[in-house]
Amino acid sequence: MAPISVNIKHSGKTYPVQLDTSLPPAVFKEAVYNATGIPVDRMKVMVKGGMLKDDSNWAKIGPKAGQTFMVIGTAGELPKAPEKPIVFLEDMGDEDLAAALERPVGLLNLGNTCYMNSTVQALRAIPELQVALGVPSPNAPSSSSAPDLNGTLPRPLRDLYASLSRTSDAVNPAQFLNVLRQVNPQFAERDRSGKGAMMGMGGGYAQQDAEECYSQVLNSVRDVEVPDSLIHPGVNGNAGGHRKKFIEQYMMGEIRRELSSPEAPDEPPTVSIEKIMKIECNINAQTNYMHSGIMSALTSVISKTSPTLGREAQYTQSSRITRLPSYLNVHMVRFAWKADVQKKAKIMRKVKFPTTYDAVDLTSPELREKLLPASRRLQEIEKERAERRKVRKRTKNVQAAATAGSSSTVVPQDSNAAPGEDVTMANADPRTVAGGALEDEEIYRAREKKELEALVHPDLRADVGASTTGLYELVAIITHKGAAADSGHYMAFVKKSVFHSPPPVLFTGPTADDAGTTNPGSEPTGAATADLNAMDADDTNGAPTSSAAATDKGKQPGVDPYAYEDDEDWYKFDDDKVSVFPKEKLSTLDGGGEDSSAYVLLYKSKEM
Repeated sequence: MAPISVNIKHSGKTYPVQLDTSLPPAVFKEAVYNATGIPVDRMKVMVKGGMLKDDSNWAKIGPKAGQTFMVIGTAGELPKAPEKPIVFLEDMGDEDLAAALERPVGLLNLGNTCYMNSTVQALRAIPELQVALGVPSPNAPSSSSAPDLNGTLPRPLRDLYASLSRTSDAVNPAQFLNVLRQVNPQFAERDRSGKGAMMGMGGGYAQQDAEECYSQVLNSVRDVEVPDSLIHPGVNGNAGGHRKKFIEQYMMGEIRRELSSPEAPDEPPTVSIEKIMKIECNINAQTNYMHSGIMSALTSVISKTSPTLGREAQYTQSSRITRLPSYLNVHMVRFAWKADVQKKAKIMRKVKFPTTYDAVDLTSPELREKLLPASRRLQEIEKERAERRKVRKRTKNVQAAATAGSSSTVVPQDSNAAPGEDVTMANADPRTVAGGALEDEEIYRAREKKELEALVHPDLRADVGASTTGLYELVAIITHKGAAADSGHYMAFVKKSVFHSPPPVLFTGPTADDAGTTNPGSEPTGAATADLNAMDADDTNGAPTSSAAATDKGKQPGVDPYAYEDDEDWYKFDDDKVSVFPKEKLSTLDGGGEDSSAYVLLYKSKEM
């Protein structure tokens, strides 16, 4: 039977619709939806005998050409064509597929190379290192300009990171491994245990220590310079006429060691300053927490000849950090030499490590005084942010429930609430709620940033790559599984937010997307003349005069730019296998047996 033309009436408007009685009523409802925008599940079509149902019989209803049907329901937004054409996964190239899946890829194990794979993956938690190396963004052409790199290892490392970001399959790190063995021959040592020969492998390469590999890789890229794009306008990027080095600025601290003897009180203490790339956590029978192990390592007793006493005396060495870098490496000293078996054995004691670490207690009195104002205020701000997230989440749930309820009943709105206004929560923090509703999050962040910048000590602000707060968050872990140092298995764990959070701000040079990052807030070269503490537009209270000034910088409508802060899960890198590791299981890496135990921890400084 040919379709007939009928009319539908909704909200005082009449729409012509084609009705084919040979098709079920659901097809007619779809036509009504296309005309009015009323979703099918919220639609009521009044026909002869009541309401049109999906199993209604058109023969009993008897519709006629030109007949008008009444439609009841709340119209939603009409469907729009997608802004970009839909592309299926099987039609995507490797680069597009890697970006769509948003999951990092692993590295192939080339024979006892898990120590190297875990090192490479853990260092991916340092996005500034990739900027310094000149790693191009996944969407940038392969011919993009890259900085000239000194040394043998930086270029293969850059190429390896570029490969990891442009594919959805595990990457073969053979080129990087060959160069690593040339630069550090210790990693080319052959397996002397005989296991490889028994398996018909002819004696492969030996297992190595991941912490040693981690340290050697960082030492091999020490000549990489800090690029202009990472240096804040107004800060000097040179030191003694030479360009500042990335590893020295971002990953190395300074420590002051004072050596004195209670047996020779008249002997002046010996004070020395040295640069360190890691702090050690000593593990003994009394060590239960990482912080206590670090404090134990900072104070030690040694024996040496006293020049005033003319004999051997006991000396106490007290150490305090005088400079904290942006990235803090913590080495859990889990391997100790056992003379009875003539080999390094693993210390399997369970030692708890924090995901947030306050390193102010490790510093000298002078540095502590500089860090405390910004450090304490940042802790308060983080509590306020957490409270705002709770309020916004509850508001979203209330609005979702109200929207769902409107499908069957009309939900009256508060006459005092403006359209789109947040629902006021009774127990919300009054410091974060103004006028009965939360402001846009960008306004809070801009106000907090200006407040914190005013609290940062000028010496710390001028020190490129230094921590300005002394507060750190854990971003990467290298673990060891097994009972001996020359065997077992290494894996890396990297926080998911590392891969999904905004990249570092670039202050000069090309746009952020061309420099291996997609940060929309990066400034062009012309911004180098801006004042160090300049804000876009401020009122007397330090808040932007308009939310547009804060939201125009790359913020997409309907997308929460801070959603990554709620994601506390991790990625587990087991060579070529990558999986999600829930935050609830992180405590299983404390140790206590032969299973995976935290060995190297990488902390990132919390900044503005």
